[in-house]
Amino acid sequence: MKTNIQRSLQCLVLLWLFCVSINLQASIIPAPPQLAAEGYLLIDADTGEVLVEHNSVQRLPPASLTKMMTSYVASSELASGRLSGTDEVDVSVKAWRTEGSRMFIREGTKVLIDDLMKGIIIQSGNDASVAIAEHIAGSEEAFADVMNQQAVLLGMKDTQYQNATGLPNEGHYTTAADLAKLTTALIKNFPEHYSLYGEKYFSYNDIRQPNRNLLLWRDKSVDGVKTGHTDAAGYCLVSSALRDDMRLIAVVMGASSEEARATESQKLLSYGFRYFETLRLYKAAETLRTVRVWGGQIDRLDLGVAQAVALTVTRGTKAELSATLDIDGVMHAPIKRGDTLGQLKISDGEGVIAELPLVALMDIAEAGFFKGLWDSINLFFTQLFSGDALAV
Repeated sequence: MKTNIQRSLQCLVLLWLFCVSINLQASIIPAPPQLAAEGYLLIDADTGEVLVEHNSVQRLPPASLTKMMTSYVASSELASGRLSGTDEVDVSVKAWRTEGSRMFIREGTKVLIDDLMKGIIIQSGNDASVAIAEHIAGSEEAFADVMNQQAVLLGMKDTQYQNATGLPNEGHYTTAADLAKLTTALIKNFPEHYSLYGEKYFSYNDIRQPNRNLLLWRDKSVDGVKTGHTDAAGYCLVSSALRDDMRLIAVVMGASSEEARATESQKLLSYGFRYFETLRLYKAAETLRTVRVWGGQIDRLDLGVAQAVALTVTRGTKAELSATLDIDGVMHAPIKRGDTLGQLKISDGEGVIAELPLVALMDIAEAGFFKGLWDSINLFFTQLFSGDALAV
């Protein structure tokens, strides 16, 4: 009898230890990789969650990463209709003579905007960058002013542009954090132009040049973004990859070589995808609760969140999440769509990790006199018998 009891207890202890072991393994995350680079950052593009960071707000020369903003401004002009891909651009002497990486456009010729965009993005052409800058703003200096204004709009607080190319210039700088903001905006606002960043080759003037982003050949999930290099900036790479509905953005600045910037960027992406996941919990304007409204032309009101809710969590911890709705008390019409009427709180077992406004998903106008009176009477007796009536 004792032997059976002892065996049963041993089995229970082993089962408990096994369960504890599984839970511990699910929550263990190694320290983030330490890269041989001056500054770097890894974020979830959808949530903005920072997964790895080192010197991400240090102002550094961006080299040709500058061209991300050059193409962003041009994409904005195309989206607004002020610019067309079939517009022809006159190539100036300045554009033709611009040093560094080139698209090899010729002075005195005309080049399509569509070709210049590919020359900037795929070939990293300094000549193409100057040509499109002059076409849009009249001069490269004026275009740099537009770039700086756009940086302010995107919240890039530690960025300043002096030119459209990224060639060394005092006072021309940015940060890994600001580049991540720019990349996020580029992907979300101009997806059709962002797709150019994933193209491996572009030919112009019978000269075929490859995209310098080595990750496009090594990782099928990588679809951008941009390389950069000068003696002052070192070797830089902004990369982005999409796997299983999760998009990560990695920024590496000041690496020692072309190979190093690719290898170090791959370390960041591999770490992020292996140990984290993006959970898309609720859609924008999805009905989370329907409540009673008093004194309105409609009696029922749908509540939800104005924006889609996504969270970045450690892989394997989804089951630990729970959501609660803290809804305001008695609701009276009129109610306008977007009015905040409570809170959505998401917890992970240790505490609240996200709190968002719970808003009305529709307008409810105030009822007429007789329905309003009838609702007032009903509300009085409802509160009276439910014990919710206020003391008088």
